[in-house]
Amino acid sequence: MDIRRALTTAELRAAEGLFDGPAREDWSARFLAAPGHLMLIAYVDDVPAGMVSGVEMSHPDKGTEMCLYELSVDEGYRRRGIGRSLTLALADEARARGCYGMWVGVDTDNGAALATYASAGSLDEGVFTLRGWPLPDPVPDSASGTGT
Repeated sequence: MDIRRALTTAELRAAEGLFDGPAREDWSARFLAAPGHLMLIAYVDDVPAGMVSGVEMSHPDKGTEMCLYELSVDEGYRRRGIGRSLTLALADEARARGCYGMWVGVDTDNGAALATYASAGSLDEGVFTLRGWPLPDPVPDSASGTGT
């Protein structure tokens, strides 16, 4: 297994089977261009077998921490330590970037994810609730009537 940082949209498109849906070119480019965004892909025989994405989050009184945004391992490659290796690789990258910690939100009934993170040394920091704000699609400037 080889873990490499994704640097091009072509790498993301080649690994899109690991995502929830297709890797759009514009979103892929935006992700890769954003400071603090990171995608690591695990390859087995040059085939994308797993991925982990991380996003640095900074605050004036806390410093910077890494959010493990998403972890995915192709079903045919599971139970080989790939998820654990990707999680540890992201933690190593976070440490190298000066992050004071790393965290992930995970559903309490996701036994596979919980086991993976525990095997990589995570600690249970307690129960929390997650709130979301669905936002409508932005209206293009030409449709808003502003003329800009």
